[in-house]
Amino acid sequence: MAKYLLQASYTTQGVKGLLKEGGTSRREAVKKACKSLGAKLESIYFGFGEIDVHVIVDAPDNTTMAALALHISATGTVSVKTTPLLTPEDIDKAAKKTPNYRAAGQ
Repeated sequence: MAKYLLQASYTTQGVKGLLKEGGTSRREAVKKACKSLGAKLESIYFGFGEIDVHVIVDAPDNTTMAALALHISATGTVSVKTTPLLTPEDIDKAAKKTPNYRAAGQ
């Protein structure tokens, strides 16, 4: 499974729903949505500022994560930014791969 960071910002409608249902209700909704796609909610944290919610999900693949993000965004209550997360070991493997690449102008 791969890890993904979802950063969500609530719309006015989303904030109203959050005030009505609470944070634990949102956690359960995200957990259920993840499970329905074979993914797992690792953590969810609320914050203040530009990003309202920080979520880490374990998902089988990019397609699954895209489906989750698309359907959550389609509700119109949040906008979602998704970032794949790489482990230090992933970076070690990437550093050992050398592409045949020529920089522009060289």
